[in-house]
Amino acid sequence: MKKIFILTALFAMLPLFLFPNNKIFAKTLESVKIYKAETGDSFHEIGMENGVSELELQKINDQTYVESGEKLIIPESTITNEEKELLARLVTAEAKGEPYEGKVEVAAVVLNRVEHEQYPDTIEEVIYQQRQFEPVENGTINQPATPEATQAVNEALVEQGKENSQSLNFYNPDIVESKWHESKTVTAVIGNHVFTK
Repeated sequence: MKKIFILTALFAMLPLFLFPNNKIFAKTLESVKIYKAETGDSFHEIGMENGVSELELQKINDQTYVESGEKLIIPESTITNEEKELLARLVTAEAKGEPYEGKVEVAAVVLNRVEHEQYPDTIEEVIYQQRQFEPVENGTINQPATPEATQAVNEALVEQGKENSQSLNFYNPDIVESKWHESKTVTAVIGNHVFTK
């Protein structure tokens, strides 16, 4: 019996000797962001501060409301800072002069397209998809993002996945006449933009 135990132990350790450079990594608590809730906090506010979805915060913490003093897990953002900046520049160019809610909805269109099977899978690919966004064609996407557009992108991220934001397209009917746009289901009219799916 002793021989079997020794042989089993040696056999189990064999990969360590054969492959000494292979390492096993596990996510530790040090790599997870923890937030201590304060009085008046909400998942919406915490999501805005961290650029993550309110629904994702609720899911990962297995609750729908925040209690003061409790510790909450903050998931990693689903998009990079570079993607946020690109999206904010698009929002700045596409929704200049539009109300804040319209800026949020323009950002939501891009995020919704990333999740939709008929569109590319990344923010960059969606934005640069041929003939989709005029600022890409005319170069205004290269202008700096406004603080309001950056905030609108964070708001769209917080609202991501909710039923109220299903828009996949938008247009200004005063500028564009399109039977294709008119054939789509209207999801919202905000400022000069009509949003559709």
